[in-house]
Amino acid sequence: MQFSWDTTSPEETIALAEQIGAKLRPGDIIAYRGDLGAGKTTFTRGLAAGMGIKELVTSPTFALVHDYEGKLIHFDMYRIMDENELETTGFYDYPQDECVFAIEWAENIEAALPPQTMFLTLERTGDESRHITLQGDERFADIGT
Repeated sequence: MQFSWDTTSPEETIALAEQIGAKLRPGDIIAYRGDLGAGKTTFTRGLAAGMGIKELVTSPTFALVHDYEGKLIHFDMYRIMDENELETTGFYDYPQDECVFAIEWAENIEAALPPQTMFLTLERTGDESRHITLQGDERFADIGT
């Protein structure tokens, strides 16, 4: 199923992500698509809040991965050229069935992602506005209504 929403500010984007985060469960994988500055880390802040995570969410660009309370694992695959380089990120070190993965620049490792991966696209429609699309299941049908 595909769902889409429009937000007009970072605060609205975070609020939407909080609703999605509240519906996530261990084993879920969110693979982000979007240009540099599209709001992937901002969206992850909302996911974390919706999951009840209190830690400050920051971009994992230089660290490649941030682990938030063992519940949310936030990867940045910007510098990973293909799935063969995944070993260097710790991607396989985290128990996928016990936490949620949020993966920025997932297109770089798309061939390695499992079939149940949910793809989330963030598109700029203005300075602060975004069009957000999620390929997910029926859990997300009532979001934004």
